[in-house]
Amino acid sequence: MGTARALDGLLPLRFSPMDTEAARAIFTWRYEAPYDVYNLDVDDEEQVVSCFVDPANAYHAIADNGGALVAYCCFGLEARVPGGDYGLSALDVGLGVRPDLTGQGLGRAFADAVLRFAGKEIECTGFRVTVAEFNERALCVWKGLRFEIVQRFERTFDGMPFLILARQRAVAPDNATLI
Repeated sequence: MGTARALDGLLPLRFSPMDTEAARAIFTWRYEAPYDVYNLDVDDEEQVVSCFVDPANAYHAIADNGGALVAYCCFGLEARVPGGDYGLSALDVGLGVRPDLTGQGLGRAFADAVLRFAGKEIECTGFRVTVAEFNERALCVWKGLRFEIVQRFERTFDGMPFLILARQRAVAPDNATLI
């Protein structure tokens, strides 16, 4: 299936605050190696669900045109990885795509939609994402959206290498904010 055909069934994407049903569904998502590092292999499902539905953690479910859960995102502290330097001002963005939709060239559409949503909902001067260094697919998506690598670090608890990418928000000549 081509990217254009796949997007037809997805768009427009709809964002809503994370609810228990969506959080439980995301908990069951399983990615194949090497992306299995994104599997939520936590002993306590209730702890994960509670974290996802807590409004302070800024998680959002993303549904397709038909209402099916296709991705999720978060903003702020929950999008950070322990060990990185997050001292500069920017909105941290996290994105997770349903496993059966990965590797199909849809990442840029999801990431762009998340940035547009964030740009309308949250005031910020720029955006920042943290990506596992091995994840070439995600790096390609974010670099394609004009993000630049600003830091490499190793995650505190296991030494896994991560990259922080950042991008400033653009301002159009008429002072209308662009993403």
